[in-house]
Amino acid sequence: MTFEEFGFKSKLLDSIKDAGFKEPSPIQKEAIPVVLQGKDIVAQAHTGTGKTAAFGLPILEQLSLNGGVEAVVIVPTRELAVQVSDELFRFGKFLGIKTATVYGGSSYTRQIRHIEHAAIVVATPGRFLDLLNNEQIDINPSFVVLDEADEMLDMGFLEDIKSIFKFLPSNRQTLMFSATMPKEIKELAKTILNEPSFVSITTGEVTNKQIKQHYYVVEEHERDDALIRLLDYKNPKKSIIFCRMKKEVDRLSTFLVSQGYSAKGLHGDMEQRQREEVIKSFKGGNLEILIATDVAARGLDVNDVSHVFNYHIPFESESYVHRIGRTGRAGKEGLAISLVTPHEFNSLVRIQKSVGATLESRVVPTISEVKEKNKTELGKKIANQNINEHALHLVEELKEQFDISTIAYKLASIIYEEQEISGKEIIGKGSKELKRLLDNYKEEKSSKSKSRGGKRGFGDRSRSKRPYDKNRKDSTRSHDSKNYKKSSSKHKSM
Repeated sequence: MTFEEFGFKSKLLDSIKDAGFKEPSPIQKEAIPVVLQGKDIVAQAHTGTGKTAAFGLPILEQLSLNGGVEAVVIVPTRELAVQVSDELFRFGKFLGIKTATVYGGSSYTRQIRHIEHAAIVVATPGRFLDLLNNEQIDINPSFVVLDEADEMLDMGFLEDIKSIFKFLPSNRQTLMFSATMPKEIKELAKTILNEPSFVSITTGEVTNKQIKQHYYVVEEHERDDALIRLLDYKNPKKSIIFCRMKKEVDRLSTFLVSQGYSAKGLHGDMEQRQREEVIKSFKGGNLEILIATDVAARGLDVNDVSHVFNYHIPFESESYVHRIGRTGRAGKEGLAISLVTPHEFNSLVRIQKSVGATLESRVVPTISEVKEKNKTELGKKIANQNINEHALHLVEELKEQFDISTIAYKLASIIYEEQEISGKEIIGKGSKELKRLLDNYKEEKSSKSKSRGGKRGFGDRSRSKRPYDKNRKDSTRSHDSKNYKKSSSKHKSM
């Protein structure tokens, strides 16, 4: 299928082509015709599958451009507001469509002035409700979109959203897009949508099939060791590490920088200017590793994130879906890696069951395995390396002092010293221990089910206590910086 088949205006098609879109994604194929028919819609699709274009393109097609705000898009975070606004502006640039971005922490006067000249407003709930309550704007949109509705619910915006809709006209088309569909979202849809069509492309699995999901079982004091070892082995070009707490983000970012990694933290206590600088640096490729809390990374749209690491697994399955959805975007493959302790294994199984995905167990690579992988990759790099003039001159000069074999050995030694892998040879649980852990879980689940007459499964029991509390104090001092001190030029040499 092509975008031409939707019957879009020629200028809109030019914008789509200019943006590099060749064919619609599954959610776009399903949602665009429904929106073009004027129907309300509830659409469920994985994060990163092109939801912005799914609602943005049909809205842009139908705008009259007679003046005033015709469409409002409500999103959970300021970062997502900027991204959605930029994308809608890009799609509508040949149509002459202007967008206004509204979020907290910025000038009211400037935002109001932008709204006065915009056809589309992209806003976060809090600031948008402030403008409506204070009667600073008077708009009558024909289209209203709730983007990432489940994230807004998680962030406590449900009452704000209900209040916002009291100011909006009843004669409107309402579009709701969400990665997951908890009960509260379904209840909200009943109150603000009119006989909506339901579109879902998840086929029972709420995580993107382009994302491979692995987990490693380690002891609490091994988290840092395991993370460093996996970074060395996977050598991701761009990755996000998720932590639960802001202080953990700060600690881990400081630790990784001290080990020579290009890393920075992102959380809600940072000033907006700092947050924007970190995100810009990460998007631009000047930063390899972003360490973030769930809230800080909501709506973060970076298409080339190859790996997502869960330093701690989240309490809720919805948070897990949002976290790993930062990779595997725009049709690319991604890898999600979770570190869990034996005490957290049951929580991991519960998440796996909830999201309908298969999380594969893995064993943390040994030092020997990392060195062997590095040697293989170095061999490939040498085989593909073109010889330049500077290298020729250098070797000719060195040949006056050494034979060619000695030169090669010395250069190889320099490379290996820069790639030195420190720490324990074995980290985490091995294959036999993982199998025993899984067998114990199955046996415990069967025993509990029989003793309670099958009325209460593991999912209920697991909520009776929170994992992590027992060892949480140890987690802030679990690493030994001496074990993993390495050259900051490590990644440059690969």
